Amino acid sequence: MSVPAQNRGKPVAELSREEAAAELEQLAHEIAAHDRRYYQEDAPIISDAEYDALRQRNAAIEAAFPDLVRPDSPSLRIGAAPSEKFAKVRHKVPMLSLDNAFDEDDVAAFVERVRSFLNLPAETEILFTAEPKIDGLSIALRYENGRFVQAATRGDGEEGEDVTANAATIADVPKRLTGDGFGAVFEVRGEVYMSHADFEALNARQEAEGGQLFANPRNAAAGSLRQLDPKITAARPLRFFAYAWGEADRLPSDTQWGVYEAFRSWGLPTNPLMRRVRSVPEIMAFYRQIEADRARLGYDIDGVVYKVDRLDWQRRLGFRSRSPRWAIAHKFPAQKAMTVLEDIEIQVGRTGALTPVAKLKPVTVGGVVVRNATLHNEDEIARKDVRIGDTVIVQRAGDVIPQILSVVLEKRPEWAVPFVFPTTCPACGSHAVREVNPRTGREDAVRRCTGGLVCPAQAVEKLRHFVSRNAFDIEGLGEKQIAAFFADGLIRTPADIFTLKARDAQAETKIADREGWGPTSAAKLFAAIDARREIDLHRFIYALGIRHVGETNAKLLARHYGTFEAFRTAMKAAGAGPESEAWQDLLAIDGIGETVAEALVQFFGEPHNEAAIDALLAEVRPKPAAQAGSVDSPVAGKTVVFTGALERMTRDEAKAMAERLGAKVAGSVSSKTDLVVAGPGAGSKLKKAVELGIEVIDEDQWFARVGQG
Repeated sequence: MSVPAQNRGKPVAELSREEAAAELEQLAHEIAAHDRRYYQEDAPIISDAEYDALRQRNAAIEAAFPDLVRPDSPSLRIGAAPSEKFAKVRHKVPMLSLDNAFDEDDVAAFVERVRSFLNLPAETEILFTAEPKIDGLSIALRYENGRFVQAATRGDGEEGEDVTANAATIADVPKRLTGDGFGAVFEVRGEVYMSHADFEALNARQEAEGGQLFANPRNAAAGSLRQLDPKITAARPLRFFAYAWGEADRLPSDTQWGVYEAFRSWGLPTNPLMRRVRSVPEIMAFYRQIEADRARLGYDIDGVVYKVDRLDWQRRLGFRSRSPRWAIAHKFPAQKAMTVLEDIEIQVGRTGALTPVAKLKPVTVGGVVVRNATLHNEDEIARKDVRIGDTVIVQRAGDVIPQILSVVLEKRPEWAVPFVFPTTCPACGSHAVREVNPRTGREDAVRRCTGGLVCPAQAVEKLRHFVSRNAFDIEGLGEKQIAAFFADGLIRTPADIFTLKARDAQAETKIADREGWGPTSAAKLFAAIDARREIDLHRFIYALGIRHVGETNAKLLARHYGTFEAFRTAMKAAGAGPESEAWQDLLAIDGIGETVAEALVQFFGEPHNEAAIDALLAEVRPKPAAQAGSVDSPVAGKTVVFTGALERMTRDEAKAMAERLGAKVAGSVSSKTDLVVAGPGAGSKLKKAVELGIEVIDEDQWFARVGQG
């Protein structure tokens, strides 16, 4: 599967809701495909800058249309699932990714967000660490009493691959830490990479021996670390830089910089270019210096990382769903390229949306070959007058992701004609229409197949979502396998996946006898399916593919209701209407709005969905959600509402603190609220709390309650 230079030149502010929804759908599919190639196959086909720009565009649209965040949104994902080839390691502290900045305005906005979140006056100095962002493979090294005992890749952020034997062959990874201060357990995190000189030498050896050549140092490093035979890894010239930590009994300093100094004293390699900076001008001066020296470093970097230096501020800032608030990656810009648009294909998505995809003559952008580009929708094709045969300029500029910037009209062939968008579905032949919004009277920008359940493309996409990484994550059921099994009638519903083994035992033609399969691969597939008969509640909810319920919302719902039975019962009860207690309780969940609530009620109000869920529950068991936060916290498991002006912390900080302590933060007061923290100016929420007899405390009492008074 290949991927994108993008034809999305339209500013986010000018997108209609329909256009935004269509683009988010396409972005979700594209980025998921790139994640698989990058994290699982070690074979990306677009540059890091292009990939980052895809995510940037996705984030910009979601910020403008928060109610359109999709269940499979890239903003809710980290990395990709670990391979079944390796044993899995559960990260005690999740390995998150970083948000990106692309220019000085983005950096200044990051600094201002930190200042605003912490409620710091303008004159308060904020120190940051700044370091080159190494283009390699993230790894976690676990030390017990200073002795190296385990190494794991990032994987999906929560679970990675056990590569201990391979990491032990890397000379830069000390087998025992020197000095002291690392405690009984200290998990060091960093990047495995390969220098340019070592990469060239490795490829020269590979060519001489008739072996496979690597595309770039990052692929070589990732492929080398993920070898099943440690002897192969040992023969590869891998290097390591330490830059972070996970689980730790204690920290040797109260600043990021102090921990880096401890790393060096323990014998861990850190990047000598790391610096402390204290303002946006200093940050930008460091960035420009690193960018200027980039070609002479001898290894690949794709930007600069900034982190708030004070660790107590880091703890207060906390995390979003996939990234810390106290760090950001400032990426280097991509490049322009010119190529030919050879064809336009139409793909059918999970919701029936027909999306045009440009097939490009392969072109190198930022050192990586690009072959495909989404064309957004038929209006965008017409607006830019993009035709098959055109020469187009591909670029990422400003806040726009890699795009087909323009058509080179003087190179247009005489035979090129305007593209005619199909009015029938290429997958099932049903009519494809542009619906009219009854509220606005505007025509939808997206053309959709009317085939519904008879359209194989939509059914296959829903099944692909069900087995995707953040859902059931079933190894061996990829896109090709799902499509093939669906076409042959083996899998039509999610429950069919879990009855496949029993049905296969009675079938005349076994899966093991199918082309491309065998007894071993079939046995592995059945084992992978059986391994998912018990699944985390949030993954189960996410897998259902409910509109607007992404991974973050699924976690919120799982945490709030605890069990699937309670969740399902509440959603049915919420169908009684806005006046029902269940509806009010649903809306009280901080982060759940009316759009999501309506989607949930509609989903559980459909009889065919209920039947599908019953069939699925006969085969699998969603595990009750684990209580987040500290089990010793006096507010763990309680539902808390903050109202009025807070003076010792910002509202965002209050929410983050409560969640760290295991509390559930609600946006409104209901009979299920346990505690209301009221500051000056509290109004209707305070009044309702008093009416319901709910405990009300002020901000000072809150700090005393949680032991931070």
